Amino acid sequence: MIRDLAQLTALIQKEARKKADKSYIVAIDGRSAAGKSTLAAALGAEMGLDPVHMDDFFLPQELRTKERLGAPGGNVHFERFAAEVLPRLSEEDAFSYTRFDCKIMDYGPAVSVRAGRIRLVEGAYSFHPYYGDYADLKIFYDIDPLLQLARIEKRNGPEGLRNFQSRWIPMEESYHMNCHTLDQAELVIRAGDFFLSAREE
Repeated sequence: MIRDLAQLTALIQKEARKKADKSYIVAIDGRSAAGKSTLAAALGAEMGLDPVHMDDFFLPQELRTKERLGAPGGNVHFERFAAEVLPRLSEEDAFSYTRFDCKIMDYGPAVSVRAGRIRLVEGAYSFHPYYGDYADLKIFYDIDPLLQLARIEKRNGPEGLRNFQSRWIPMEESYHMNCHTLDQAELVIRAGDFFLSAREE
């Protein structure tokens, strides 16, 4: 069982060495507030890489139709991710992609991804079937429902919690169920059982 950042980093580096001639791609999917972004940031700092965040591919307003949002995983601009990022993940060269800022509901400045053999994609919808089987290691970050709600309320406040309960969590759960994300994962870690440092134990 992988219990901390050091063990996970060692696993990724070991598996990446087996693919010395190609990039090694890690995708982290999972439930809201489990810790996906925090884990990606820690892995990035530990291994000197820039995570690609699925939040940067928030669906723009003109595509947010009832039909699109009703489809499992339809809440992400998967076509743009497939066009701007997916082909570059298998290359070692630096690249950039356009970030969609959901706070202003418009495109922001380009995001730079440094050169490297290990690539990291983080966020809900990163296992979307539209992308095919692109990742060498798929990690699902799970969380107890009560802990999830407590974390969301602490992070987003009571109104934000209500919004997650009524909208975002049901959409994510539909995606996880219909796209069988948990079944796709080679590694499942669970909030509360995984530690970013020994000091957290």
